[in-house]
Amino acid sequence: MSERANAVKCPMCFKHFSSPLIFSHVQHCNGTKSNETSSGHATEKTSAPNLLKRSSPWSQFPNSRKLGKKEEAETSSKNAGVGCHGPNTLNVSTTSKLQTTGFPRPLAEMARPATLEEFVGQVKVVGRETSLFQLINNNITPSMIFWGPPGCGKTTLANIIACKARASPNKNPVRFVKLSATNTGKADVQAIIRVAANEKKMFQRRTILFIDEIHRFNKLQQDTFLPHVENGTIVLLGATTENPSFSLNSALLSRCRVVVLNKLSPSDVESVLTRAVKMLLPNADVISHKLTTDEIDTGSDKEIVIYQSALQLLANVCDGDARTALNGLQIAVESLKSSDGKQVIDDALINKSLERSHVLYDRSGDQHYEVISALHKSIRGGDDNAALYWLTRMIVGGEDPKFIARRLIRIASEDVGLADSNALNLAVSTYHAVIYIGLPECDASLAQCVVYLSRAPKSVEAYLALEKAKSCIKDCKGAIPSVPLHLRNASTKLMKDLGYGAGYKYEYDPDQTYLPAELKGVNFFVTG
Repeated sequence: MSERANAVKCPMCFKHFSSPLIFSHVQHCNGTKSNETSSGHATEKTSAPNLLKRSSPWSQFPNSRKLGKKEEAETSSKNAGVGCHGPNTLNVSTTSKLQTTGFPRPLAEMARPATLEEFVGQVKVVGRETSLFQLINNNITPSMIFWGPPGCGKTTLANIIACKARASPNKNPVRFVKLSATNTGKADVQAIIRVAANEKKMFQRRTILFIDEIHRFNKLQQDTFLPHVENGTIVLLGATTENPSFSLNSALLSRCRVVVLNKLSPSDVESVLTRAVKMLLPNADVISHKLTTDEIDTGSDKEIVIYQSALQLLANVCDGDARTALNGLQIAVESLKSSDGKQVIDDALINKSLERSHVLYDRSGDQHYEVISALHKSIRGGDDNAALYWLTRMIVGGEDPKFIARRLIRIASEDVGLADSNALNLAVSTYHAVIYIGLPECDASLAQCVVYLSRAPKSVEAYLALEKAKSCIKDCKGAIPSVPLHLRNASTKLMKDLGYGAGYKYEYDPDQTYLPAELKGVNFFVTG
């Protein structure tokens, strides 16, 4: 029994071997499987073992011999490029070659920084004085969930952590695995965790598992991480655009630190674009002032001239999304016409390359609730200008107009209330108008209702009284009071004989009571 407990499971065939024999067995087992695959006997199936073969985690087992200098050089040259080595300069000698071949990879991926010093924005999160900056620099990585809008640096920050951990393998060896919840299942995650457990037991090597779009995993899939994050088998890094409070298990959140990343400012995005041009476009030059047609040939010795104003325009229209900005720059560069003369990227070309047909708005995410909350509070505060802005944000973003109309009905009763009874009539009529004519014509009806509700007098008397009545019922101690007999309807002879309706006066009588005796003196409309 003790021998079984001390045995190590082979991650290839899942058999148990003693610690002295496991290393040689893994080498033999790996070689056998490789021969089977090359000879055509292995079958392709979508399963956990095949995931291991496809992702080639066997490179994690160090070879029994050291690489020679020539082999090390070859390995280094293969691993060079984007990632822990930082971005490469784009090897494009002429504009015509770029026009023909385009970028080898998306510019957003090529420009991804590899160190915290190169990371732009999020100073409150990863600034030099923050605890997270010190942890990453000390190669200490807790389990974390990066929460923020698209293009704010979640994946980049995870890559920087991986690069930093790999840079000092002797101090704290680490293995980095990157998955996406959009194309990964529970079996895939379990296969990675099995390898991580053997890595930790055999080589004392940590495994950092990065899950992009982790909110795509359901609650059952998220439970897979719990015991392994708890016992340290893996360090979990997750990236999500959804509020973790609603999209992730509370048990998983209690084991991870939530890092909130904000939308990048236009100046931050402009810095990202300028850095990408300098590092990846050796044939381009950024000019702060516009040149005349005669000055273009003499104003710069580079083949591509990019106006600083064009980068500023791109930074302003991308809504804090660095990935969108870099993609727009890539489209602009690739759309340059092939010619022997110099090419110019100006504001007009940026507008063509990145037509802004929509705003950042997620009908099922945080934006859905945040913007409608802003609309409600603007109407409540009587700011018709702000209310109209938030309404337009939702309409342009593709929000369901019926959802907006239903909310306006609620506002008419909750906030305007008894001060203007016509507000409810208008809100209900607006809902019918939305159903009858739909978008885009119903936007005028919605705007009319929003402006009317904003300018209408406000009364929350009925709403506050309703809330007090709810609290009275909810906080009632003991049995709920019965309906007084004189208020009950005597619909049968038996009920009348039992006293139902006895003593009820149809005419108004100030002495007649309508509340249970237990609530005598209670007034929900009295403040204080």
